[in-house]
Amino acid sequence: MDQPTAPVPPPGCPAHNSGGRVPLYGPEFAADPQAYYTYLRHYGPTAPVELSPGVEATLVTDYATALQLLQDSGSFRKDARRWRDLNDGKIAPDSPVVPVLAYRPNCMFSDGADHLRLRQAITDTMARVDSRRLSQSTERISDFLISRFADRGSADLLGGYARQLPLFVFNELFGCTADIGDRVFFGISGMFDGINAEKATAVLFEAVGELVALKRSKPGDDVTSWLMQHQAGLTDEEMVHQLALLLGAGAEALVNLIGNTLHRLLTDDRYAYKGGLIEEAMDDTLWENPPMSNYAPHYPVSDMEFAGRQLTAGDLVLVSFAAANTGPALSAARQAGSSRAHLAWSAGPHACPSKDPARHIAVAAIENLLNKLPDVELSVPEDSLTWRPGPFSRGLATLPARFTPVQPVRRPTAQTRADTTASQGAATTRKPERAGVWSQFLNWLTR
Repeated sequence: MDQPTAPVPPPGCPAHNSGGRVPLYGPEFAADPQAYYTYLRHYGPTAPVELSPGVEATLVTDYATALQLLQDSGSFRKDARRWRDLNDGKIAPDSPVVPVLAYRPNCMFSDGADHLRLRQAITDTMARVDSRRLSQSTERISDFLISRFADRGSADLLGGYARQLPLFVFNELFGCTADIGDRVFFGISGMFDGINAEKATAVLFEAVGELVALKRSKPGDDVTSWLMQHQAGLTDEEMVHQLALLLGAGAEALVNLIGNTLHRLLTDDRYAYKGGLIEEAMDDTLWENPPMSNYAPHYPVSDMEFAGRQLTAGDLVLVSFAAANTGPALSAARQAGSSRAHLAWSAGPHACPSKDPARHIAVAAIENLLNKLPDVELSVPEDSLTWRPGPFSRGLATLPARFTPVQPVRRPTAQTRADTTASQGAATTRKPERAGVWSQFLNWLTR
């Protein structure tokens, strides 16, 4: 009698019944993705998965194979117009994963000379961000957000802090006026939560379009103006798509990095007994629970064999950063003190161009929160926390915490308020119909 050679699929996994592709969606996957990655490894370095009903992909789960894919721009391309199943009509246009995977004219979905030109513009622009100014901005915004719940003694550190702080920082960094910032906030938040995502996306792109028009006429000391002034000479359409990419992808990853690191700090006692606990907790989070778990879409240029699997031109291939980082070979090398880097920021020509500012913001945000609320702790059992479902990112739904109530943080000095007002520019494109959270922050700074 033959003995089974493959491990049993995780509980609730439809592969139990179908023997087909392994689903990377639903509450079972969100609750314990590592069980799924362990199961997927029995296929070898790559595995057949389903991203949402009817959306098939090949997932790379092995570190060395992931690096090979990410660095081979000859055999694999990023332009999503090559996606065969979408072109053949096998995927419904309203599939929930299409907005994240569909082609847009930005550096993430371009190849060759187009990619080099757009990527260089972003890399050079982000290099101009001053780390000291970024720290001051993050601390100021952190103070404002903490002031909204400090005297209550309890808060959802996800919804009331981690999910909002990156968008505030980006609004300031990119020079958004009150009205534009409110709509950027609404658009990205809606896209995150999948609530009326089509409308949210439209609002985001309209707001970013107005930001581009504003900075064409009144440039400032901000990322939008710097990108516009770059020698690459981006058109208005290119500007809108690069900014929407930086705002959307950057915010999603940063929200999860802050939230996942706070989760680790609040649930693992060993960080309380070591120096540099925030940096160490963040490194461990990037290794073991990265904010973007499965992404980096690629498409083979021609029919080929890759890591023992036959691929057809235009197949969708993704990298599992989470599985690659936690694979047996890499885990052993990490424990032995290997300096080999994790893949949380991806690798190769499309690696994240903003990892240094992102890490800077996350460390500053967590440090300020722990300084202001030194006895903060989780207010629910750890096993009652839920993780947001979805194949691409890894983030909590909520992070309820309690702490000794404190007096709200004092507002910034007059000089800080003047600096912020100057960086925003006095003009707004139109009067907002209702003040949103970004307007409330600007009012808090200047009242």
